[in-house]
Amino acid sequence: MLLLGTTVILSCNKTSTDPVTCPYTESTLVAPAAEIAVVQAYVNTNAPTAVQHSSGIFYEVTSAGTGTVTPGLCSYLTVKYTGKLFNNTIFDQNLFGTTFQLGNLIIGWQKGIPQIKKGGTIRLFVPPSLGYGASGSGTSVPPNAYLIFEIQLIDVQ
Repeated sequence: MLLLGTTVILSCNKTSTDPVTCPYTESTLVAPAAEIAVVQAYVNTNAPTAVQHSSGIFYEVTSAGTGTVTPGLCSYLTVKYTGKLFNNTIFDQNLFGTTFQLGNLIIGWQKGIPQIKKGGTIRLFVPPSLGYGASGSGTSVPPNAYLIFEIQLIDVQ
C-alpha cells in the first residue's frame, strides 16, 4: 500500500499533462476590468512596482529564489504565508510552513506562485474573481474580497 501511495505522489510532477496523474487544467479565467481597476488603484498607492499578470492579479517578486523547478498545478508546495484583506486585516497565516498542491488553491495563487522558484518570496494582489469570489471563505474572508498574500516558497515537489 505504501508503494502505491508513493507512486501516485511521484507520478504527479510539474510536467505531467496526463489527466489520470494530473487532474488539473490551467484556468483561463481573467478578472473583470472593474476588479482589475480596483487592484490597480491599490497597487499604484501601496506597491507601485507590482506587475500585472494577464489574468488580472498583480504581483511583486521580493526574491526570485534559486530553485530550478517552476511550480506547476500538480506540484506540492511547502510555503509560509500571510493572507490579508486590502484593509490589512490578517485572515490567514502560517509562519511555520505548510504543504499544498497548487491545483487545489485559488486561481490567484495558481497564477502567481509560478513567478518564483524554491526559496523565493512574492506578494500577490488578488481580485475577488481569482480569490474566493462572491462566496468569501468562512467568517474571515467576506464575499467579493480583494486579497493580499505574502508567500515564501520553501520547497517544490
